[in-house]
Amino acid sequence: MTRLTAIAALCLALVAGAGWWLTSGSTTPPDLTFAANAQEASEIDTSTITEMSIGNPDAAVTVIEYASFTCPHCADFHGGQFKQLKSDYIDTGKINFIYRDVFFDRFGLWASMLARCDGQDRFFGLTAMLYEKQKDWVGKGDPVGIANELRRIGKVAGLDEDRIEECLADQDKAKTLVAWYQKNAEADDVTSTPTLVINGQKYSNIAYADLKAIIDEKLGN
Repeated sequence: MTRLTAIAALCLALVAGAGWWLTSGSTTPPDLTFAANAQEASEIDTSTITEMSIGNPDAAVTVIEYASFTCPHCADFHGGQFKQLKSDYIDTGKINFIYRDVFFDRFGLWASMLARCDGQDRFFGLTAMLYEKQKDWVGKGDPVGIANELRRIGKVAGLDEDRIEECLADQDKAKTLVAWYQKNAEADDVTSTPTLVINGQKYSNIAYADLKAIIDEKLGN
């Protein structure tokens, strides 16, 4: 998905209304008029956000993926390149893989809040489900339908109903996630998704053969 991330244009009203919207059952989405700016983001303590990673944290190569749960190209990446990457490099301990959220819309934020609901334990399993079922839950179109479909995915993944509601209504967590995303995206100059950062070097969405060649070179193979 090639979209400018436009950090200063991300709306904090998306955060302020997220918990209310998910629990109210209203059919009118919250107003999205209050824009965040870099200074506001920098003032938020993001140290509480867990860096979601799998693989070998001591590996010589670290691959960071910037992705949005509502990005079709990211869903394609997770259905293709990521599965091969996991088999060849992550599960074998050759690399460290880090997933970082990008928020283009409130629905991607809600999906992230659900994926992070049980911490590191279920994150990558829920991430796989969210991408695999992306057309189903994004395709609901209206916010109420999307929220309910996200709840359903959470239940299928084994999350308790009360815990799901608690996670989706956590406005402080939502605001912190948005600030965390803004800081990361600005630091790594992320302008589209998926974006890969491999040992500090940025790459756009690439075929697995090319990705493999880059990693092998950095591993010294």
